[in-house]
Amino acid sequence: MEEVAVPPYFICPISLQIMKDPVTATTGITYDRESIENWFLTSKDAIFCPLTKQSLTKASDLTPNHTLRRLIKSWLVENAGPGGGVDQILNPKPPLDKTRLRKLLQDLSVASDNRLRIEAVKKLEALAIESDTANRGSMEEVGVAKGMVLFVIRCFREGRVGGLEEALNILSLLSNYSISETRVVDFFESLTWVLGLKMENHIIIKSYAVEVLKKATDVAPSTILTQINLELFKNITNLLREKISNSSLKTTLTILTNVCPWGQNRIKLVKVGTVFDLIALELEKPAKNITELIFNLLAHLCSTADGRAELLRHAGGIAVVSKRILRVSPATTDRAIQILSLISKHSARKDVLLEMLRVGAVSKLCMMMQSNCEGYLKEKAREILRMHSNVWSNSPCIGVYVMTRDPR
Repeated sequence: MEEVAVPPYFICPISLQIMKDPVTATTGITYDRESIENWFLTSKDAIFCPLTKQSLTKASDLTPNHTLRRLIKSWLVENAGPGGGVDQILNPKPPLDKTRLRKLLQDLSVASDNRLRIEAVKKLEALAIESDTANRGSMEEVGVAKGMVLFVIRCFREGRVGGLEEALNILSLLSNYSISETRVVDFFESLTWVLGLKMENHIIIKSYAVEVLKKATDVAPSTILTQINLELFKNITNLLREKISNSSLKTTLTILTNVCPWGQNRIKLVKVGTVFDLIALELEKPAKNITELIFNLLAHLCSTADGRAELLRHAGGIAVVSKRILRVSPATTDRAIQILSLISKHSARKDVLLEMLRVGAVSKLCMMMQSNCEGYLKEKAREILRMHSNVWSNSPCIGVYVMTRDPR
């Protein structure tokens, strides 16, 4: 039987799948509800229509398109059957019973029996896993996230791990929630404890915990982020060595980068050995997006004297930086040149400059002048070459680019 052609107006512009619950924005464009609500949740900019780019006043400006939904269901029924390749559309999940959610939260907070609390958490996790975006929003509205934060803090204070995995999974599934400033401090201490756990299922728990920590750092005020203790940085950095998963690795690097704007955090990261861990990770030749995060973080850490000293202390530090120039991405090249510039300006001992020449960093700087990279990067490379031309005079390319304004 020939494949059935799906009418184009049945297709969601975001998911490119047949719409299950079509809703129309004020711009007149119809989307599948789950797709457009996910778009609103992940958008960092003002809320706007993804197709027309017109602004929307609020995410709730979505009107159910009952006529289109009936047409889709009718068409699916007509085309269902052996070989038709079309299944009957799934109805949107019914709204969660908020009374039931509040009852489970009450059981969680007042139950004296720890087994009852764990049972309540497991029931809430099952609801979170089965729920769609709208229902998870309902869970957030009644305070499930707050309840899970308090439960994790309680586990930490009592030294219990029962229900911990489920609570962290719920927090990783929920998108929007806030934590009071006083609770953030307690929560960070709790996550420090979680990331340091050694137990049978610690990999699963830590993978959830790192996702939750990313969300916590997103909402935490700068006054809290500047007070992150050394133990948490140590446990986060340990995740770089454990390599739980590619997703967790990317999230870990993002967390570390997000807390780097504050100098005291950069110093703490250097102190717990992050520079060596990043170089070791990069030597394994990870994916492009991981390399970009590594170099972004290294550039932050090399802005401190201790960070540069650590990079230079590693036998492969300068080599790995120079080898990635012009080989991974423009972003990586930018950060690599920034690192070499910082070293050339602030840590240019003779042995360091000779090392740059020996491992090919000087040759890469010369290659920059012949490449199609941005003009400001060429100027940075030329500046580094001019700065130490007396030491690198034996390099065959340096005379061309130091003595002339324009590359030959």
